[in-house]
Amino acid sequence: MELHAFPMIAIILAISTVAGLIAVRLRQPLIVAFLVVGIAVGPVGAGWVRADNTIELLAKLGIAILLFLVGLRLDLHMIRSSGPVAVATGLGQVIFTSVIGYLIAIALGMDTVTALYIAVALTFSSTIIIVKLLSDKRELDELHGRIAVGFLIVQDILVVLVMIALTAFGQDTGDSLVVGIVTVLLKGAGLLGGAWLLMRYILPWLLPYIAKSPELLVLFGVSYAVSVAALSEWLGFSSEVGAFLAGVSLASTPFRDALGARLVSLRDFLLLFFFLDLGSRLEFTDAAKQIGEAAIFSAFVLIGNPLIVIVIMAAMRYPVRIGFLAGLTVAQISEFSLILAALGLSLGHITNATVSLITVVGLITIGGSTYMIMYSHQLYARLRPWLSVFERKGNHEPDSHLVDENFDVIQFGLGRFGGHLADRLSHAGHRVLAVDFDPHSVKTNTRVGVTAVFGSAEDIHLLEALPLTRAKHIVSAIPNLETNLALLAGLIHHGYAGSIALTAHTRHDAEVLRAAGVRTILEPFSAAADITSTVLNDLLADSGEAQGDEEQGDEGNDDAGRRY
Repeated sequence: MELHAFPMIAIILAISTVAGLIAVRLRQPLIVAFLVVGIAVGPVGAGWVRADNTIELLAKLGIAILLFLVGLRLDLHMIRSSGPVAVATGLGQVIFTSVIGYLIAIALGMDTVTALYIAVALTFSSTIIIVKLLSDKRELDELHGRIAVGFLIVQDILVVLVMIALTAFGQDTGDSLVVGIVTVLLKGAGLLGGAWLLMRYILPWLLPYIAKSPELLVLFGVSYAVSVAALSEWLGFSSEVGAFLAGVSLASTPFRDALGARLVSLRDFLLLFFFLDLGSRLEFTDAAKQIGEAAIFSAFVLIGNPLIVIVIMAAMRYPVRIGFLAGLTVAQISEFSLILAALGLSLGHITNATVSLITVVGLITIGGSTYMIMYSHQLYARLRPWLSVFERKGNHEPDSHLVDENFDVIQFGLGRFGGHLADRLSHAGHRVLAVDFDPHSVKTNTRVGVTAVFGSAEDIHLLEALPLTRAKHIVSAIPNLETNLALLAGLIHHGYAGSIALTAHTRHDAEVLRAAGVRTILEPFSAAADITSTVLNDLLADSGEAQGDEEQGDEGNDDAGRRY
C-alpha cells in the first residue's frame, strides 16, 4: 500500500506510541519497541517505509544528537573515582569479546571483514539503557553501579575511536598509503584543534549570552552539534565523530546539564527515525540461517560478557557478587552497535544481511539483559553455588595481627554513610576497624583512628580473622538486607556477645531486622527526615512570629498615624 509522506508519518508515530506502551508494560527499553516497529513497517513487514531521503535525514539528526549528548556527559572523573577496575574491565571485556566473537564468526563461515564488524559490534553495551535501569533500581551509586558506569564510559570512548578509524580507512585518497595516513592525521588534528580553540576561547564567552534564553540554548545546541557533525563529514570522517566532539567541547561548561536535559526528549524522538531507516534497509534473505547465527552470538553476549567481567574483577580482589552485578550490564549490545553496522553498510564494508543479523542480536540481548538486570539479586542467589568457583581464596583475610589488636568498633561499609559514621566514631575517641569490599576505598582511607581492611560482610570465614572477642560493637553501614542478614547469621555462628547495629533504608527492611532479633537499627533516611522536619518546623515558627511582629508593627504605625 502506497502512502503519502505526512499520513505515513502519522500512522507510524501512532504505531510507535502503542508499541512503546506495550514495551513499558513489559518493562523493556523503548529501543526494543522502536526496532520492532522499524522492522514491521519496513520492506520485511508492511512495506510502508523504504530507503527515503526524509527519514534518512531525520535519522542522521537523531544520531548526531545522541552522540552530542554522549560527549556532553562524558565524565572522566567517573572513571577515576571507580579506580583502575573501570579501565581494566572495560578494555578487558572489549578485547575478549572482540577476539572470541571474531573466531565464532569465522567458524560460522563469514569473511574477514564481516567477522570483524560483528566482533566489534558485540563488544559495546548501551550506557543509556544501563544508567536508566540502575537508576530505577537505585543502584547507580552502589559499588557495582559506579564500576559499571565507569567501564561503559570507557566503551563510549572506544566506539568513537573505532568510528574514526573506520571512516579514515574508508576514504579513497588516490595517493599512497603513507600519504593517505598523513592526510587523515592532519585532518583529524585540525578538527581536534578547532574544537579545542572553541572550548578554550569562544564558547565560555558566548554561552552566558545564549543561556539567557532557554529556547535559544536548545537551538544553539542542535545547530552546534549538526554543524560540527557536517564539518567532520566534509573532512572525510563520520558525522557521528563531529557530533561527539561538539558535545565534549561543551562538557566542561556550567550549561551542560541544562542543555542535556532539554535535548533528551528530542534525541528519543529522532532516534525513532533511525530505527525506521534501519528497518527499511533490513533484508532477511536466509531467515533460518540468521536465526541460528543470532542465537549463537546472543548466547555468547548474554553469558560470555558477564563471565569475563567476573573473572577480571575477581582477579582485582572484588567479590564475585559485585562482579556478577556489574557484569550483567554488558550482557547486551547497544544502539552504538547498530550505528556501527549502519556506518559499515554506508562504507560498503558489509551487506544488509550482516546489518540484519546484528539487529536481531540487539533485539535478543537488549530484551534478555533487561530482565537479567531487573532480577539481578534473585539471579545471583540461584547461581551463587556455581559462581563461587571464581572467588579468589584469601581475598577476604585481613592480616593476622589484627586479631590481637584492640578495636572498640568493627564497622562494615565505608561508603558515603559509612565514611561519615567512621569519622564521627573516631572523633569521639573510638578505635574503628572498617571492613569494605571496595579495594579503592580501603587503599585511599586516610582517616585518623580508622584502620581499613578489605573484605565482604557476607563472608563467614572473614569473621574468623577479625578481633570479634575484643570488639564491643559491630556496626553495618551497608543498607542491603541480604548482606545484613548474612552478617547477623555469621556473628551468631561465631558466638559474638557484643552489641550489633545494622542499617536499613526502608521500613520493611527495618521490620525484618527487628524480627531477626536486632535491637539497634540505623535508619539514615528516617533520621534525616526527622531532623529536616524539625528544622522546617522551627523555620516556619520563626517565620510566623516574624510575620506577627511585622503585623503588630503595622498596626502600631496605623495607630500612630491616627493619633497624629
